[in-house]
Amino acid sequence: MQPAQTTPTLERRAFDNERYLAEQTAAILERVARFDNKLYLEFGGKLLFDYHAARVLPGFDPNVKMRLLHQLRDKTEILICVYAGHIENRKMRLDFGITYDSDVFKLIDDLREWGLEVRAVVITRYTDQPAATAFKARLERRGLAVYTHGPLPGYPADIDRIASDDGWGACQRVETTRPLVVVTGPGPNSGKMATCLSQVYHEHRRGVRAGYAKFETFPIWNLPLRHPVNAAYEAATSELRDVNMLDPFHLEAYNQRAVNYNRDIESFPLLRRILARISGTEAAYRSPTDMGVNRAGFAIIDDDAAAEAARQEIIRRYFRYACEYAVGSVDLESVARIERLMKEFDLAPEHRRVVPPARQAAEAAEGRPGKGNAGVYCGAAIELPDGSIVTGCNSPLMHAASSLVLNSVKRLAAIPPHLDLISKNLVESIGALKTEILKRKSISLDLEETLVALSSSSTTSPVARLAMENLKTLAGCEVHLTHIPSPADDAALRRLGVNLTCDASFATDKLFVA
Repeated sequence: MQPAQTTPTLERRAFDNERYLAEQTAAILERVARFDNKLYLEFGGKLLFDYHAARVLPGFDPNVKMRLLHQLRDKTEILICVYAGHIENRKMRLDFGITYDSDVFKLIDDLREWGLEVRAVVITRYTDQPAATAFKARLERRGLAVYTHGPLPGYPADIDRIASDDGWGACQRVETTRPLVVVTGPGPNSGKMATCLSQVYHEHRRGVRAGYAKFETFPIWNLPLRHPVNAAYEAATSELRDVNMLDPFHLEAYNQRAVNYNRDIESFPLLRRILARISGTEAAYRSPTDMGVNRAGFAIIDDDAAAEAARQEIIRRYFRYACEYAVGSVDLESVARIERLMKEFDLAPEHRRVVPPARQAAEAAEGRPGKGNAGVYCGAAIELPDGSIVTGCNSPLMHAASSLVLNSVKRLAAIPPHLDLISKNLVESIGALKTEILKRKSISLDLEETLVALSSSSTTSPVARLAMENLKTLAGCEVHLTHIPSPADDAALRRLGVNLTCDASFATDKLFVA
């Protein structure tokens, strides 16, 4: 273990959840009332587990939006949209490490636990893709209502065609009964807006003056354009090429500066014409900022703390995109955009406190015999809640992540470093299983295997039991690895709830890693 390198700046609370709940709830109810008690509310960003917001706005409850909807549950029902192509291509939600179809299943379960009604799932741009068809069948056999919307020829520019019986009129209408219909999805480009507009079209045909709005968190419209919190949103959407801009429509209508992003600003003139065509009257909104329901800026109580947290998030995104480029998930322009943000805010990778100690741990390991299963020296570092830094490195017996977690819980439980948490006999037994029976080439324990071994040891060792009880303290801690983790290490670190970054280096020269 290694002592702290510098005195940390303790994280200050930057966000007031209760103020946000009151402001956002009032704004939503006002919007529902404005449209004769029927509003289709498109949710931008994550409905549940919004860890980006929690990192950028310290104090933000990742599930505060669910708390809000829970308060409004008697007035609310939910539609979940998913693009058929994302199911077919097995698109991943990287923060959970699951595919979009699995994320829909998880989202439905989570919403039900909060007492919220999922009215239906809408598969968008559906053209009988085999994987999407199988997904539809799985949902229906579990009692879920599923609707399919095919591609709309001419969408969104050909207003005469899409706002007609041959356009949205040909899309299946989802029967809804409550004043507030939340439309969400597992990620961007899920077809949420088109589904909302289709529903609004059907409602107006039936004589219901329904409305459309967007539930937004980022960018925060009443923060400065180049505020680090808004820049962190650009960093988080680098592959989407989102750029924050001043809303020219809002400035012209109200002589007020407001921040929005390029896609909403570019699409607003067309969207305003579509809404006017559907309603038969002048559109209700004068700017894309008008269209959003976003009171997050009014709940920021420490701007300096939010700005510093956002700078750290930009650095995290720098590491993430560098790793995704290394494995082929994003293009070079996505990395270049993050690098430009790093330069704009005068940031360097080393400004993340856990980066230098992790790299130093890897360098120190070079003087030790053996390199684990990788042929590469790997280091890891974590910042514990008290600000101290603990490190680990790989060895013939353990991955760097395994070493890091065991060293961390020893520190938290005040267990002397020389005491073993996992017996040598148990490690040897697991090693024999891996090499002699499972025909693996290395006995080095990944983090999932290490946690199982620690759990087994805790049944007979009070020291191991004490260490295991401290695992939950790692949630929210900052971690850096000098390499891209194995799938098992990555999954286990995610379940422990740490904020992980990695250098864009591989822990092995082998192309296949189980």
